Amino acid sequence: MPLLPYGLARPFLFGLDPEAAHELTMESLARTQRTPLTCLFGSSRVSDPITLAGLNFPNRVGMAAGLDKNARVIDALGAMGFGFVEVGTVTPLGQAGNPKPRMFRLPQANALINRLGFNNEGLDSFIANVQQARFRQKGGLLGLNIGKNAATPIENATDDYLKCLDGVYPHADYVTVNISSPNTKNLRALQSDEALDGLLSAVAARREQLAQQHGRRVPVFVKIAPDLDAAQIDVIAATLQRHGMDGVVATNTTLSREAVKGLPHCDEAGGLSGAPVFEASNAVIRQLRAKLGKAFPIIGVGGILSGADAVKKIEAGADVVQIYTGLIYKGPGLVQEAAAALKAARR
Repeated sequence: MPLLPYGLARPFLFGLDPEAAHELTMESLARTQRTPLTCLFGSSRVSDPITLAGLNFPNRVGMAAGLDKNARVIDALGAMGFGFVEVGTVTPLGQAGNPKPRMFRLPQANALINRLGFNNEGLDSFIANVQQARFRQKGGLLGLNIGKNAATPIENATDDYLKCLDGVYPHADYVTVNISSPNTKNLRALQSDEALDGLLSAVAARREQLAQQHGRRVPVFVKIAPDLDAAQIDVIAATLQRHGMDGVVATNTTLSREAVKGLPHCDEAGGLSGAPVFEASNAVIRQLRAKLGKAFPIIGVGGILSGADAVKKIEAGADVVQIYTGLIYKGPGLVQEAAAALKAARR
């Protein structure tokens, strides 16, 4: 367990503006990773291996994309005991994202609302940071999450995804195509039948070219939203299989505010994450599993704040899980708690 109890740090961090707290935390992690000071927040990795999409996951708990958009703290996150870490979303060109303020805590609901808008330093900086990380050499798996620039017209979105795929492919254990952030205008339109078919057809073709070029086939996952009806989920599932995608990440943040009505900041625009998205995410996972069958890989994410939550996510049909908002509310100890609970549940 970490030497510094998160309960001591959280009141200070929660006294700051959410984005200021995030930046301070990221800077601190960047400075201390790969040094003896990782003992302050680090934990041993629970061994609970599973093979998924041809990859050997050391355990079934991963870091979700969004926390480390610029791939700056991969090794710090790895030191917390994650079996896999996903970083990004990266876009071809750096962009500032949406105007501040754009992050809001809803502590009564163990939730966050963000409308960051893929703020990142761009593909070149992202790759340079990935190349410095040692997480993969220590047995962890690294996912690289790609998106489109806000200024790129939606009809040209495929070009951005292919540029990012070209750049990240040599450095990734798997790549996630993010078509589900609510904070880039029209992005979720890529989940519709025709648009998704065109995007994934292009991604699949480029992946085959890259596999020949680099001599290795990197799995491609697609990240989808929780705000989908059964018919939409069926279409997405069929499209994923038709184009040979290797898995699905379910789910991103929600636009629904039903679970947080009346709370401060509940009407802020953006994606809601944390406990309120738990059941919606699980419902999508259950529908995907029913449609995709037993063998298709599903990464379950959304609202995990305890080991028991992680187990329920697996019971809903996920193969492995990711956390994000739970890390902010519960601290690094959640990683080991969730991994240990999942290992115990397999016995």
